[in-house]
Amino acid sequence: MNDLFNVILLGIIEGITEFLPISSTGHLLIAEKFGLGERSELFNVGIQAGAILAVTFIYWSRIWQLFTQWRDPANRDYLLKLFVAFAITAALGFLVTHFGFKLPEAVTPIAWALVIGGVWMLGAERLAARQVDRSEVTWRVAILVGIAQIIAGVFPGTSRSAATIFTAMLAGTSNRAAATEFAFLVGIPTMYAATGYELLKVIKSGGVAHEDWTALAVGFVVSAIVAFVAVKWLLGYIRSHRFTPFAIYRIVLGIALLLLMPAGA
Repeated sequence: MNDLFNVILLGIIEGITEFLPISSTGHLLIAEKFGLGERSELFNVGIQAGAILAVTFIYWSRIWQLFTQWRDPANRDYLLKLFVAFAITAALGFLVTHFGFKLPEAVTPIAWALVIGGVWMLGAERLAARQVDRSEVTWRVAILVGIAQIIAGVFPGTSRSAATIFTAMLAGTSNRAAATEFAFLVGIPTMYAATGYELLKVIKSGGVAHEDWTALAVGFVVSAIVAFVAVKWLLGYIRSHRFTPFAIYRIVLGIALLLLMPAGA
């Protein structure tokens, strides 16, 4: 029962943090360090897929429009840019995996990433505010967002949503809503692909029998429900507010972790 409670808490944490620019991977690693139990990579990626499923439902009408009206030049152009951003992330992700990169297990680098990312968000928000309001997604935005996704994946605490949203805003899509939509839509195939990759690894290694599928299912469902509520709220919030509170939260949390944790922990 205690483990089930921990799984539900992890699902809630994932659902809240996956699309808010505060780093879901960082929060999950911190939560596991502070007593919620270490989980498999498949579990962590699987509950992220739950959050992605929620976004798929939220953006379903937009996704349907893009694929059913692909003959429209604007929709076809947007789809191609989504594909290019995803392809860049996939290619770079393959290289990272090929060279055996592993996520850090210590809290200290995550804390630093939270602080640095928060400061970067404050600066990026100011720079973006000085630009002319643009909703168009350029090819430069698509390419840089693809790169930003893998950078966020390599450095826990960076936040995929923060990296992609602010990269899009600084690269030319200065409108917060438009930048957020593109960042979230790129995240859909990215996270589904990551989940599928981890699942194949588990199957090939014969780890299927050792995976706690009940915990994964519960975490997936909880994450999906919580993420649906969180993203709905966020999309309404950014229409008239900046991301500044999230940046301040990151800085405060990061500094608190650096002060509380022993050096190198």
